Amino acid sequence: MKYGPIIKEIGRGAKGARDLDTAAAAALFGDILDGVVPELELGAILLAFRIKSEALPELLGFKQAMDARTVQVAVPEGPRCVVLPTYNGARRQANLMPLVALLLAREGVPVLIQGRHDFETRVSPFELLAALDLHPAVDAVEASAQLARRHIACIGVDKLLSGLDPLLALRLRMGVRASGHTMAKLVDPCRGRSVRVVAVTHPEYLERMDAFLRADGGRAMLMRGTEGEIYANPRRCPEMKVYVDGEARVAVPAEEGGAPPLAGLPDAPSVADNAALIRAMLAGEVPVPAPIRAQVAALASVAA
Repeated sequence: MKYGPIIKEIGRGAKGARDLDTAAAAALFGDILDGVVPELELGAILLAFRIKSEALPELLGFKQAMDARTVQVAVPEGPRCVVLPTYNGARRQANLMPLVALLLAREGVPVLIQGRHDFETRVSPFELLAALDLHPAVDAVEASAQLARRHIACIGVDKLLSGLDPLLALRLRMGVRASGHTMAKLVDPCRGRSVRVVAVTHPEYLERMDAFLRADGGRAMLMRGTEGEIYANPRRCPEMKVYVDGEARVAVPAEEGGAPPLAGLPDAPSVADNAALIRAMLAGEVPVPAPIRAQVAALASVAA
C-alpha cells in the first residue's frame, strides 16, 4: 500500500480532509497493526486522524482489521461475557471498575478485563486488580480457563492484539492519544458471545460511538466513564445505553445535578485502601453506590 495518497486525503486539516471508505480504512489499519507502516508515514497518519477525527466508515474498517487479528477467549456456556476495557486508572476518585467486575462474576456473568497502563500520574488498575487477587492471564488459553473456573479474568491487550500495544505506547513519544486509544475500547475477544462496555470522556464521542455500535452490531453498553474508567460515577449516575444487534435503548437514565464528594468514598485512596473499600462493599459492610448497582443490573440483563 502507498501511504502518500492516503495522507494527502486525510491530512488536509479538520475542514479539508476527506474520509476513507471502510475497505481502505481496514487495509490501512491492518498495515498499522502489522507494523509495516514506516515511522514517518505512521506519525503523519496518526496526527491526521487526531486532527480530523475518525468517521464512521473508518471506525468500521479499523474494527474489521482488529477482528481479523484479535485472539479469541472462550466463554463458558451461559450468559455472554462482559468485556471491560481499562486503560486509564484512578486519578482522584477510588477506582470501582473491579467492583463492577466482581459483582457481575458473583451473579454468574463472565467478565473479561482487558487493557494496559502507562500513565505516570494515575494509579495502575492492574495494581488494584492484583491487590484483589486478580492477576493477568499469560495468554488467551489461561484467560479462558479463568473464566470457566471463576467467571472473571483479566489480560493485557498485548496478549489479545499484539499490534495494538506498540501503537498505544506511542502516546509517550507523541504526547497525545491517537486512533489506537479509541479502538482499544472496542477490542472484542469474545465475538458473538460478548457485551462490550464502551466508556468515553468527551460528549462528541458519545455520538460517534453510538453510531458505531448501531452499525457494528452485537451487544454493548455506552456511557460516560469515570476518570476514563468503565464504572458509573457514584457521585452522579451517567446515562447508560445498551445495544442489541444495532438496536439501542436507555437502560439507566442520567442523574441530574452536581457531583459532590460522597461520605465513605475517599478521594485519592491508596491501592490497599481502594482494594479494602471494594472488599467491604462486596461483604455488605459498606453500601454499593446506586449507580454501580444500576450498571451491574443492566449489564447482567443484556448479557443474559
